[in-house]
Amino acid sequence: MGHLCVQLTDISDEILLLILNKLTNIEVLYSLIGVNIRLDKIASDPIFTENLTLMKRSSNGVIKLLDDSIFDRFYSEILPKIHHKIKWLDLEPLSMERILLAVDYPNLHGLSLFNIERELGVRLFGEESHLDRIFKNQITTLNITLAENNIIASTSDIMNIVCTHILTMFNNLICLKFHPYSDIHVASDERLSFSLKEPPTFFSSSLMELHINVEDFTDCLYLLDGRFKQLHTFYVNVHVFFSPTQAIINKVPGLETGLIFMAQPGPTRPS
Repeated sequence: MGHLCVQLTDISDEILLLILNKLTNIEVLYSLIGVNIRLDKIASDPIFTENLTLMKRSSNGVIKLLDDSIFDRFYSEILPKIHHKIKWLDLEPLSMERILLAVDYPNLHGLSLFNIERELGVRLFGEESHLDRIFKNQITTLNITLAENNIIASTSDIMNIVCTHILTMFNNLICLKFHPYSDIHVASDERLSFSLKEPPTFFSSSLMELHINVEDFTDCLYLLDGRFKQLHTFYVNVHVFFSPTQAIINKVPGLETGLIFMAQPGPTRPS
């Protein structure tokens, strides 16, 4: 790093920014924060601090924890210096709670949370969560990727549980996206269903955009029954799809008020 500093001191800020833009934000912050005043200032630019991906993704899409040395330095040194600049975080399950509790994030408004399992979802979004202050009032956009191969002991699947907890806790949520979404294989426990003994009763007065997987087209109608009064964009992947009749359309408030409604049939994983 010392040799690198000697070289960097001879480069203008404009050229240095062009070079640093080839790196990830994590690489820039880890390499430059704490070196000297000039590099601290450059690394603290919003282009490097507003959106952070505090995890690794392999070439085949596997999500992993950051290396210990990198994580420890972010946790103890870098996040305390830039916490007020951060607007978006991408987090994986093993470290997300530690990161979210490490410092205050007064300007954090968006989260992408990966590999969420049933137990973690309940702990993160339940009534006893230590993160309720952030979740309740700050977060307006939330992307959730569910973990595969969830083992559910009850009739309630992970999608119903997590969705209910999220929409109960997040008071100012505007956009909610569940992944995987679109034409990929989606397991049944990753689909919302209202056909259970105790169907979901969630609602939101703030949600405007929803991306979700459901079991059949009837579930779409439940989601459009007025429980989301501000909803104007609705992307849904449907396992069992049928075209709605005009009589059904007339019963759905959202379809009469300019709702952008994109329904797509989706396959399930082979058993």
